[in-house]
Amino acid sequence: MTTINRKKIYNPESNEHVNDRKIFGGNPTGIFELNNIKYQWAYNLWEVMLNNTWFPKEVDMTRDTNDYKNLTEGEKAAYDKTLSQLIFMDSLQTNNLIDNVNPYVTAPEINLILVRQSFEEALHSQSYAVMVDSISQNSAEIYDLWRQDAMLKSKNDAIAIKYEVLSENPTSENFLKACFANQILEGLYFYSGFAYLYTLARSGKMLGSAQMIRFIQRDEVTHLILFQNLINSIRREHPELFTKELLDEVYAMFREAVRLEVSWGKYITQGQILGLTDEIIEQYIQFLADERLRAVKLEPIYNVKNPIKWVDDFASFNDQKTNFFEGTVANYSKGSLDFDDF
Repeated sequence: MTTINRKKIYNPESNEHVNDRKIFGGNPTGIFELNNIKYQWAYNLWEVMLNNTWFPKEVDMTRDTNDYKNLTEGEKAAYDKTLSQLIFMDSLQTNNLIDNVNPYVTAPEINLILVRQSFEEALHSQSYAVMVDSISQNSAEIYDLWRQDAMLKSKNDAIAIKYEVLSENPTSENFLKACFANQILEGLYFYSGFAYLYTLARSGKMLGSAQMIRFIQRDEVTHLILFQNLINSIRREHPELFTKELLDEVYAMFREAVRLEVSWGKYITQGQILGLTDEIIEQYIQFLADERLRAVKLEPIYNVKNPIKWVDDFASFNDQKTNFFEGTVANYSKGSLDFDDF
């Protein structure tokens, strides 16, 4: 394994040409010279992220206060656990990106979007605070749930340990595996919770929460595209890293992620939440895993169809079917996103 070094914050001795930039292992000056770009996809994504700027307090949560009181006990429990899980993942990512990933990235245009992503993850933490305040008179109960719920703690531990590998042993192989771990987090681990909250909204419940999640998910899509492009760029720069041994580990990571997310989805819904059955949850997560694998030029595992295509309508900003949401923030949305653009 090849050890990689953290980039220098200021490196005036460097004469690195733009064409010599690398995802990691480069020799940047530390100056953000954004008139010269090697990774155009990164700068394109930066502009999309800027255009997608939104603020949590602009989402109207008024109705959710009463809606929450009228949820069944099962629906309330699933809502609380979903919220607690989302809080953990965005908290983890805020620190992981700045402290664990970005220090090894030596292309300034990619540093730019990683910092922006970290900002967005922090913004999501504020979003969850707004959601918790709107439905709970004791916010500590939800924030402490990860300590009390063994299933949630187990899932959180399994996610976090993948990031520790790079932290403890910064090699090129472990950096690549960390990119896959980030792709999995952004592209799989949020989605049982998202689907559950959209299911509530489909029946006219917790519309403010669904609107908030809609904005959060739009951000997560850009984060997913970021790491998929990182992986594909690393493949071009370092094809020798994509050994059978490493790819076997990657497939094992995906299988474990599917198992964890399916188990979590079944656990929070208990097979009785508004038609969101165990079978639907499992097939949905398997479908997403295959989509993520294809995006990084790997073969799918499960070969299943999307069983809840209506979720895409709820998450989309370009589909008129989403106009039932009673939010004003949608008016501020200027950015649109197509996976094929990057």
